[in-house]
Amino acid sequence: MRLLITRPREDGEPLAALLNERGFETILDPMMTIVDIDAPEMDLSGIQALLMTSANGVRAFARREEDRQTPVYVVGDASAQVARDLGFIAVTSAGGDVETLAALVQNELNPGQGALLHIAASRVPGDLSGLLEAAGFEVRRLVLYEATAADALSPKTLVELDAGTLDGILLFSPRTATLFTRLVMAAGRTEHCRAVVAYCLSQAVADNAQVISWKDLVVAPRPNQQALLDIIGGNGG
Repeated sequence: MRLLITRPREDGEPLAALLNERGFETILDPMMTIVDIDAPEMDLSGIQALLMTSANGVRAFARREEDRQTPVYVVGDASAQVARDLGFIAVTSAGGDVETLAALVQNELNPGQGALLHIAASRVPGDLSGLLEAAGFEVRRLVLYEATAADALSPKTLVELDAGTLDGILLFSPRTATLFTRLVMAAGRTEHCRAVVAYCLSQAVADNAQVISWKDLVVAPRPNQQALLDIIGGNGG
């Protein structure tokens, strides 16, 4: 079974390794490239915890700041593993999405103990700040990176689509789904996707992917990487 991975290279390469271990063939065609943004010096005084909604945020913070003691709350288990690998001492995963992260923070932290610092991209999915501010937290947002969009599908992806040798595609974010479908349409390959299964991290991702027709559109039962890998295994891996 041959799968197309559309994640940024930093996340796509380890994901490809995981899938290869499970016996899948993989092709990496990132829909976005992560680029650091110049930002003011970080002031962690009065910050009780860091909030990171992707592994890219973890990496961007680690490149800029030596602090590994401040507690870190991340949206998913893959991001949590990246944080631990980079030396963060106290890492807690919400194992889901922005809403589950907000609920976790509300359950474990006290607004009176200090502000929260959200390490973010220039585009932010969901409304983490709004959810937490409604619960009485002070949330500061620091943009450290941006995800620049690909302007075309790779030649390898086009060859696979033309040959009908691509079995599935992994879509991890609504923006990625939008970018891929847009590039497929621009390349005149929408009909080729009728032979491909789209594996989507969440219903929001699937909603953006369904602007074109697929062999099947499968949504992970929980919005995390492990759940997505499990449904791929359940669909002929």
